[in-house]
Amino acid sequence: MPEPLLEVSDLRIRFGGFTAVDGLSFSVRPGEVLGVVGESGSGKSVSMLGVLGLIRTPGAEISGKVVFRGRDLLTLKNAEMRAIRGREIAMIFQDPMTALTPVYTIGWQIAEQIRAHEKVSRRAARDRAIALLGEVGIPAPEQRVDAYPHEFSGGMRQRAVIAMALSCNPALLIADEPTTALDVTTQAQILDLMRRLRADHGSAVVMITHDMGVVSEIADEVLVMYGGRAVERGSRRQVFHTPRHPYTWGLLDSVPRVNGPRARRLPTIPGTPGASGQGCPFADRCAHSFAACAEVPPLTGDSGHLDACWLPEEKRTR
Repeated sequence: MPEPLLEVSDLRIRFGGFTAVDGLSFSVRPGEVLGVVGESGSGKSVSMLGVLGLIRTPGAEISGKVVFRGRDLLTLKNAEMRAIRGREIAMIFQDPMTALTPVYTIGWQIAEQIRAHEKVSRRAARDRAIALLGEVGIPAPEQRVDAYPHEFSGGMRQRAVIAMALSCNPALLIADEPTTALDVTTQAQILDLMRRLRADHGSAVVMITHDMGVVSEIADEVLVMYGGRAVERGSRRQVFHTPRHPYTWGLLDSVPRVNGPRARRLPTIPGTPGASGQGCPFADRCAHSFAACAEVPPLTGDSGHLDACWLPEEKRTR
Protein backbone atom coordinates (compact mmCIF):
# COMPACT_ATOMS: atom_id res chain seq x y z
CA MET A 1 0.00 0.00 0.00
CA PRO A 2 1.36 3.47 -0.86
CA GLU A 3 2.12 5.91 1.92
CA PRO A 4 -0.73 8.33 2.74
CA LEU A 5 -0.73 11.53 0.73
CA LEU A 6 -2.59 13.31 3.53
CA GLU A 7 -2.65 12.13 7.14
CA VAL A 8 -4.76 13.99 9.71
CA SER A 9 -4.22 13.09 13.38
CA ASP A 10 -6.30 14.30 16.34
CA LEU A 11 -7.49 17.47 14.60
CA ARG A 12 -9.36 19.78 16.99
CA ILE A 13 -10.96 23.10 16.08
CA ARG A 14 -12.55 25.32 18.72
CA PHE A 15 -14.36 28.65 18.43
CA GLY A 16 -14.44 30.07 21.94
CA GLY A 17 -16.24 27.49 24.07
CA PHE A 18 -17.62 25.57 21.07
CA THR A 19 -15.75 22.54 19.72
CA ALA A 20 -16.51 22.17 16.00
CA VAL A 21 -14.06 19.32 15.33
CA ASP A 22 -13.15 16.98 18.16
CA GLY A 23 -10.18 14.65 17.64
CA LEU A 24 -10.69 13.84 13.95
CA SER A 25 -8.19 11.42 12.38
CA PHE A 26 -8.13 10.03 8.84
CA SER A 27 -5.77 9.48 5.93
CA VAL A 28 -6.02 9.63 2.13
CA ARG A 29 -3.71 7.72 -0.19
CA PRO A 30 -2.72 8.76 -3.74
CA GLY A 31 -5.51 7.99 -6.18
CA GLU A 32 -8.04 7.31 -3.41
CA VAL A 33 -11.48 8.93 -3.21
CA LEU A 34 -12.67 9.49 0.36
CA GLY A 35 -16.35 10.32 0.77
CA VAL A 36 -17.12 12.39 3.89
CA VAL A 37 -20.82 12.28 4.81
CA GLY A 38 -23.00 13.63 7.59
CA GLU A 39 -25.67 16.24 8.31
CA SER A 40 -25.04 19.98 8.21
CA GLY A 41 -23.18 20.94 11.37
CA SER A 42 -21.31 17.66 11.70
CA GLY A 43 -17.93 19.33 11.07
CA LYS A 44 -17.23 18.19 7.51
CA SER A 45 -16.50 21.54 5.87
CA VAL A 46 -14.83 23.25 8.83
CA SER A 47 -12.41 20.33 9.24
CA MET A 48 -11.26 20.70 5.61
CA LEU A 49 -10.97 24.47 5.97
CA GLY A 50 -8.73 23.78 8.96
CA VAL A 51 -6.62 21.39 6.89
CA LEU A 52 -6.03 24.16 4.32
CA GLY A 53 -5.37 26.88 6.90
CA LEU A 54 -8.41 28.89 5.77
CA ILE A 55 -9.95 29.49 9.21
CA ARG A 56 -9.22 33.13 10.06
CA THR A 57 -11.88 33.62 12.74
CA PRO A 58 -10.39 35.59 15.68
CA GLY A 59 -9.91 33.34 18.68
CA ALA A 60 -10.17 30.08 16.72
CA GLU A 61 -7.96 27.33 18.16
CA ILE A 62 -6.61 24.61 15.86
CA SER A 63 -4.46 21.73 17.10
CA GLY A 64 -3.33 18.30 15.96
CA LYS A 65 -1.26 17.26 12.94
CA VAL A 66 -2.05 17.59 9.24
CA VAL A 67 0.80 15.92 7.33
CA PHE A 68 0.82 16.37 3.55
CA ARG A 69 3.75 14.85 1.67
CA GLY A 70 5.78 14.75 4.87
CA ARG A 71 5.08 18.36 5.94
CA ASP A 72 2.80 19.38 8.80
CA LEU A 73 0.55 22.02 7.23
CA LEU A 74 -0.41 23.46 10.62
CA THR A 75 3.19 24.57 11.20
CA LEU A 76 3.72 26.29 7.82
CA LYS A 77 3.82 30.05 7.33
CA ASN A 78 1.21 31.82 5.19
CA ALA A 79 3.55 32.18 2.19
CA GLU A 80 4.36 28.45 2.30
CA MET A 81 0.66 27.55 2.46
CA ARG A 82 -0.14 29.85 -0.48
CA ALA A 83 2.32 27.88 -2.60
CA ILE A 84 0.48 24.65 -1.73
CA ARG A 85 -3.12 25.86 -1.94
CA GLY A 86 -4.39 25.75 -5.51
CA ARG A 87 -1.29 24.00 -6.84
CA GLU A 88 -0.92 20.82 -4.76
CA ILE A 89 -4.20 20.95 -2.84
CA ALA A 90 -7.25 22.55 -4.42
CA MET A 91 -10.72 23.03 -2.99
CA ILE A 92 -14.12 23.32 -4.61
CA PHE A 93 -16.05 25.53 -2.22
CA GLN A 94 -19.66 24.90 -1.31
CA ASP A 95 -21.01 28.32 -2.28
CA PRO A 96 -19.91 29.46 -5.78
CA MET A 97 -21.37 32.93 -5.12
CA THR A 98 -18.72 33.69 -2.50
CA ALA A 99 -15.92 31.73 -4.20
CA LEU A 100 -15.85 34.04 -7.22
CA THR A 101 -14.97 37.76 -7.27
CA PRO A 102 -17.84 39.68 -8.92
CA VAL A 103 -15.68 42.40 -10.53
CA TYR A 104 -13.46 40.07 -12.60
CA THR A 105 -14.42 37.84 -15.51
CA ILE A 106 -14.62 34.08 -15.06
CA GLY A 107 -11.73 33.51 -17.47
CA TRP A 108 -9.50 36.06 -15.72
CA GLN A 109 -10.01 34.34 -12.36
CA ILE A 110 -9.18 30.88 -13.72
CA ALA A 111 -6.16 32.21 -15.61
CA GLU A 112 -4.97 34.07 -12.51
CA GLN A 113 -4.75 30.80 -10.56
CA ILE A 114 -2.84 29.12 -13.39
CA ARG A 115 -0.33 31.98 -13.68
CA ALA A 116 0.09 32.18 -9.89
CA HIS A 117 1.49 28.64 -9.83
CA GLU A 118 2.93 28.09 -13.32
CA LYS A 119 5.18 30.14 -15.58
CA VAL A 120 2.91 30.47 -18.61
CA SER A 121 1.87 33.40 -20.78
CA ARG A 122 -1.46 35.19 -20.50
CA ARG A 123 -2.51 33.68 -23.82
CA ALA A 124 -1.66 30.14 -22.72
CA ALA A 125 -3.47 30.61 -19.42
CA ARG A 126 -6.53 32.00 -21.21
CA ASP A 127 -6.54 29.09 -23.68
CA ARG A 128 -6.40 26.62 -20.80
CA ALA A 129 -9.26 28.45 -19.06
CA ILE A 130 -11.37 28.09 -22.22
CA ALA A 131 -10.55 24.38 -22.45
CA LEU A 132 -11.43 23.85 -18.77
CA LEU A 133 -14.77 25.63 -19.15
CA GLY A 134 -15.57 23.36 -22.06
CA GLU A 135 -14.64 20.26 -20.05
CA VAL A 136 -17.04 21.14 -17.22
CA GLY A 137 -19.92 21.66 -19.66
CA ILE A 138 -20.06 25.45 -20.17
CA PRO A 139 -21.56 26.08 -23.64
CA ALA A 140 -19.63 28.34 -26.04
CA PRO A 141 -16.62 28.64 -23.69
CA GLU A 142 -14.78 30.95 -26.13
CA GLN A 143 -17.45 33.59 -25.49
CA ARG A 144 -18.39 32.80 -21.89
CA VAL A 145 -14.77 33.05 -20.75
CA ASP A 146 -15.20 36.85 -20.76
CA ALA A 147 -18.48 36.80 -18.81
CA TYR A 148 -18.77 37.99 -15.21
CA PRO A 149 -20.08 35.74 -12.39
CA HIS A 150 -23.47 37.52 -12.31
CA GLU A 151 -23.97 36.52 -15.95
CA PHE A 152 -23.77 32.83 -15.03
CA SER A 153 -26.53 30.77 -13.45
CA GLY A 154 -25.85 29.12 -10.09
CA GLY A 155 -25.02 25.80 -11.72
CA MET A 156 -22.69 27.44 -14.24
CA ARG A 157 -20.88 29.30 -11.45
CA GLN A 158 -20.42 25.98 -9.68
CA ARG A 159 -18.91 24.50 -12.84
CA ALA A 160 -16.58 27.51 -13.18
CA VAL A 161 -15.36 26.98 -9.60
CA ILE A 162 -14.73 23.32 -10.40
CA ALA A 163 -12.77 24.32 -13.52
CA MET A 164 -10.64 26.65 -11.39
CA ALA A 165 -9.92 23.90 -8.86
CA LEU A 166 -8.87 21.47 -11.59
CA SER A 167 -6.73 24.02 -13.47
CA CYS A 168 -3.36 22.98 -11.96
CA ASN A 169 -4.03 19.21 -11.76
CA PRO A 170 -3.70 19.12 -7.94
CA ALA A 171 -2.44 16.05 -6.10
CA LEU A 172 -5.36 16.38 -3.67
CA LEU A 173 -8.78 17.80 -4.52
CA ILE A 174 -11.15 18.68 -1.67
CA ALA A 175 -14.65 18.93 -3.10
CA ASP A 176 -17.25 20.46 -0.78
CA GLU A 177 -20.72 19.62 -2.15
CA PRO A 178 -19.47 19.98 -5.75
CA THR A 179 -22.62 18.64 -7.43
CA THR A 180 -25.32 20.27 -5.27
CA ALA A 181 -26.42 22.93 -7.78
CA LEU A 182 -26.09 20.72 -10.85
CA ASP A 183 -28.58 18.65 -12.82
CA VAL A 184 -27.98 14.91 -13.01
CA THR A 185 -26.41 15.06 -16.49
CA THR A 186 -23.84 17.69 -15.52
CA GLN A 187 -23.33 15.90 -12.20
CA ALA A 188 -22.29 12.78 -14.11
CA GLN A 189 -19.88 14.88 -16.22
CA ILE A 190 -18.25 16.35 -13.10
CA LEU A 191 -17.82 12.91 -11.52
CA ASP A 192 -16.23 11.72 -14.77
CA LEU A 193 -13.85 14.70 -14.62
CA MET A 194 -12.78 13.74 -11.11
CA ARG A 195 -12.24 10.13 -12.19
CA ARG A 196 -10.10 11.38 -15.09
CA LEU A 197 -8.05 13.55 -12.72
CA ARG A 198 -7.39 10.46 -10.61
CA ALA A 199 -6.60 8.24 -13.60
CA ASP A 200 -4.33 10.72 -15.42
CA HIS A 201 -2.49 12.25 -12.46
CA GLY A 202 -2.99 9.83 -9.55
CA SER A 203 -4.81 12.57 -7.68
CA ALA A 204 -6.68 11.87 -4.45
CA VAL A 205 -10.15 13.32 -3.79
CA VAL A 206 -11.94 14.15 -0.55
CA MET A 207 -15.62 14.40 -1.47
CA ILE A 208 -17.84 16.16 1.09
CA THR A 209 -21.49 15.56 0.32
CA HIS A 210 -25.00 14.89 1.60
CA ASP A 211 -25.76 12.79 -1.46
CA MET A 212 -25.30 9.12 -0.60
CA GLY A 213 -25.82 8.31 -4.28
CA VAL A 214 -22.73 10.33 -5.23
CA VAL A 215 -20.73 8.58 -2.50
CA SER A 216 -21.82 5.14 -3.71
CA GLU A 217 -20.86 6.14 -7.26
CA ILE A 218 -17.33 7.46 -6.76
CA ALA A 219 -15.90 6.85 -3.26
CA ASP A 220 -13.41 4.13 -2.38
CA GLU A 221 -13.57 4.84 1.35
CA VAL A 222 -16.35 6.45 3.38
CA LEU A 223 -15.97 8.56 6.54
CA VAL A 224 -19.18 9.25 8.48
CA MET A 225 -19.02 12.31 10.76
CA TYR A 226 -21.30 13.43 13.56
CA GLY A 227 -20.79 16.11 16.20
CA GLY A 228 -17.28 16.91 14.94
CA ARG A 229 -16.14 13.30 15.32
CA ALA A 230 -15.66 10.31 13.04
CA VAL A 231 -18.30 7.73 13.96
CA GLU A 232 -17.67 5.21 11.17
CA ARG A 233 -14.97 4.58 8.58
CA GLY A 234 -14.62 1.79 6.04
CA SER A 235 -14.67 0.85 2.40
CA ARG A 236 -17.68 1.84 0.33
CA ARG A 237 -18.94 -1.75 0.32
CA GLN A 238 -18.50 -2.14 4.09
CA VAL A 239 -20.34 1.06 4.97
CA PHE A 240 -23.19 0.59 2.50
CA HIS A 241 -23.72 -3.15 2.90
CA THR A 242 -22.82 -3.72 6.56
CA PRO A 243 -23.14 -0.34 8.33
CA ARG A 244 -22.24 -0.56 12.02
CA HIS A 245 -23.14 2.77 13.61
CA PRO A 246 -26.78 3.77 14.39
CA TYR A 247 -26.20 7.16 12.78
CA THR A 248 -25.12 5.49 9.52
CA TRP A 249 -28.26 3.34 9.71
CA GLY A 250 -30.33 6.51 9.91
CA LEU A 251 -28.58 8.14 6.95
CA LEU A 252 -29.08 5.09 4.75
CA ASP A 253 -32.68 4.54 5.86
CA SER A 254 -33.56 8.10 4.81
CA VAL A 255 -32.60 7.38 1.16
CA PRO A 256 -35.61 6.47 -1.02
CA ARG A 257 -35.46 2.94 -2.46
CA VAL A 258 -35.98 2.40 -6.19
CA ASN A 259 -36.94 -1.27 -5.74
CA GLY A 260 -39.29 -3.07 -3.38
CA PRO A 261 -42.48 -1.65 -1.89
CA ARG A 262 -42.76 2.12 -1.79
CA ALA A 263 -42.50 3.51 1.72
CA ARG A 264 -45.43 5.67 2.77
CA ARG A 265 -43.06 7.89 4.75
CA LEU A 266 -39.26 7.88 4.84
CA PRO A 267 -37.72 7.20 8.25
CA THR A 268 -36.13 10.24 9.90
CA ILE A 269 -33.62 10.75 12.69
CA PRO A 270 -35.36 12.53 15.60
CA GLY A 271 -33.91 15.66 17.16
CA THR A 272 -31.41 18.13 15.73
CA PRO A 273 -27.69 17.74 14.92
CA GLY A 274 -25.17 18.57 17.61
CA ALA A 275 -23.26 16.96 20.43
CA SER A 276 -24.18 17.50 24.07
CA GLY A 277 -20.51 17.57 25.06
CA GLN A 278 -20.77 14.52 27.31
CA GLY A 279 -20.43 10.93 26.19
CA CYS A 280 -21.35 9.67 22.74
CA PRO A 281 -22.23 12.68 20.55
CA PHE A 282 -25.17 10.80 18.99
CA ALA A 283 -26.63 9.43 22.23
CA ASP A 284 -29.39 12.06 22.54
CA ARG A 285 -30.86 11.05 19.17
CA CYS A 286 -30.10 7.33 19.23
CA ALA A 287 -32.93 4.81 19.76
CA HIS A 288 -30.37 2.28 21.06
CA SER A 289 -28.56 4.39 23.69
CA PHE A 290 -27.90 2.87 27.10
CA ALA A 291 -25.79 3.51 30.22
CA ALA A 292 -22.40 2.98 28.54
CA CYS A 293 -23.11 5.86 26.14
CA ALA A 294 -22.29 8.30 28.96
CA GLU A 295 -18.65 7.82 27.91
CA VAL A 296 -17.20 8.72 24.51
CA PRO A 297 -16.67 5.50 22.50
CA PRO A 298 -13.34 5.06 20.68
CA LEU A 299 -13.16 4.49 16.93
CA THR A 300 -12.25 0.79 16.74
CA GLY A 301 -12.82 -2.25 14.55
CA ASP A 302 -11.15 -4.80 12.32
CA SER A 303 -10.68 -5.45 8.58
CA GLY A 304 -10.46 -1.69 8.04
CA HIS A 305 -14.07 -1.16 9.16
CA LEU A 306 -14.10 1.13 12.20
CA ASP A 307 -16.96 2.54 14.26
CA ALA A 308 -17.45 4.49 17.49
CA CYS A 309 -20.35 2.79 19.27
CA TRP A 310 -20.78 0.85 22.53
CA LEU A 311 -23.69 -1.23 21.22
CA PRO A 312 -22.92 -4.97 21.64
CA GLU A 313 -22.37 -6.98 18.47
CA GLU A 314 -25.43 -9.19 18.89
CA LYS A 315 -27.73 -6.15 19.20
CA ARG A 316 -26.24 -4.56 16.10
CA THR A 317 -26.80 -7.74 14.09
CA ARG A 318 -30.38 -7.97 15.26
